[in-house]
Amino acid sequence: MGAYILRRLLLMIPTIIGIMTITFVIVQFAPGGPVEQVVAQLSGQGGSATDRISGGGSDFSRESQFDNAGGEGSSKYRGAAGLDPEFIAKLEKQFGFDKPAWERYVLMLWNYARFDFGESYFRKISVIDLIKEKMPVSISLGLWITLISYAISIPLGIRKAVTDGSRFDVWTSGVIVVAYAIPGFLVGIMLLIVFAGGSYFDWFPLRGLTSENFSELSLAGKIADY
Repeated sequence: MGAYILRRLLLMIPTIIGIMTITFVIVQFAPGGPVEQVVAQLSGQGGSATDRISGGGSDFSRESQFDNAGGEGSSKYRGAAGLDPEFIAKLEKQFGFDKPAWERYVLMLWNYARFDFGESYFRKISVIDLIKEKMPVSISLGLWITLISYAISIPLGIRKAVTDGSRFDVWTSGVIVVAYAIPGFLVGIMLLIVFAGGSYFDWFPLRGLTSENFSELSLAGKIADY
């Protein structure tokens, strides 16, 4: 048993590396990378994109970004026509795209091995901090989903096994097949309509994880509400 568990744990390593490799390759060919996003925002919102990536201390003014471009810009990125190639090169260096793909890949694996996931471009905080911020909610939802699904599936499975071939077994099997065929997002919307927002039942908050009066509840009430 111990050898089996160890083997399964060791198999996780190539699986994770394979997933990261496939993701990295897809990202290299997918349009709309960080450089293109900055270029698009710069074209539509003045210099705000530059301020976002440099904290307001960019060495390039909006005028200088278009100086000496010769009307050509970089054909490497969509919407970069007219931008100073030096500015594009600075963006590539800032986001690490001045390095070859293999070097970026090795650097990504090294950083991930040290749990260094970098900084969120949109939130301007580290990805680790974002994970810590969302982890309690994710754990809570995961635990509740597991408990509810076990509370339903185990008794149902026992009943179906005891009454194999009965009418109860047949119609519950049909319901399960139909339920599997319904997309998860559609089920989520239906549950929100029925159990949240006051359309039918107002059992759960429509926005947020807890009720609006969460701070006023007792300890037992907070646990039940959470």
